[in-house]
Amino acid sequence: MSALVTARGAVAHDVESPAPDPTVGIRTFRAIGTTVSVAVTDAERADDAAALLAEDLCALDLACSRFRADSELMRLEQTGGGRPVAVSPLLFDALEAACVVAVQTAGTVDPTIGSALVDLGYDRDFDQIEFGGATPGARPRPAPGWWQVEMDPGARTVAVPVGVHLDLGATAKALAADRSARRIARVLGGGALVNLGGDVAVSGACPPVGWGVGIAPRCTAPTDAVGPVVAVSAGGLATSGTTARSWVRDGRTVHHIVDPWTGEEARPVWSYV
Repeated sequence: MSALVTARGAVAHDVESPAPDPTVGIRTFRAIGTTVSVAVTDAERADDAAALLAEDLCALDLACSRFRADSELMRLEQTGGGRPVAVSPLLFDALEAACVVAVQTAGTVDPTIGSALVDLGYDRDFDQIEFGGATPGARPRPAPGWWQVEMDPGARTVAVPVGVHLDLGATAKALAADRSARRIARVLGGGALVNLGGDVAVSGACPPVGWGVGIAPRCTAPTDAVGPVVAVSAGGLATSGTTARSWVRDGRTVHHIVDPWTGEEARPVWSYV
């Protein structure tokens, strides 16, 4: 899922809004395999906001991506050998957030689903996935369990057991959206909204009617296809769904939301939440 910014100080998982507010500046671009947007209450600082967001996302990708061999996460898995390894503050915070969410959801959201996603064919940026290109007949592998990742906050070290592969997609974008929105608002003044493929966070002063966040299945949907619009003045709003990130494997359509207990894609009870 994702959002796009419109005016009235608006953003959305496809947003629509009446009468554009000329004081709000919006920039949208592609990054980390999705569509990202930033909106600021000072339209003249929109380019500056986009540059700050791009900088943050480059750092996030280099620290947390499982799709690039030179990322810090991949080096941790490939060379750590199950031993504690000192990591950057950004990667540590992202892993810590993932484990906290795993506890809060009783393991329903588990960062150790990396192997299961690869078996389903999600082994590269989504834009590069070959439909039907996954290994035929690969048996699903349940998630080993987030509790196997050992973290030491004092030493800022992480130990990932050999054979355990991590995916931080369920939590790292939300963490990054929170941080980028706060940073942009602090550096530029005024208010900021950041949308990272459906993870929306706001910080600072907001437009008088709030930021309008429209709900729709895809960030590429036309504005007339947007459903409800939610006014957000603090905090954030996020969506995830089974429609936007789906592909064909072994003749059937699969998606990126994995049941950690089976390693298969979760049964699509709802199209998005």
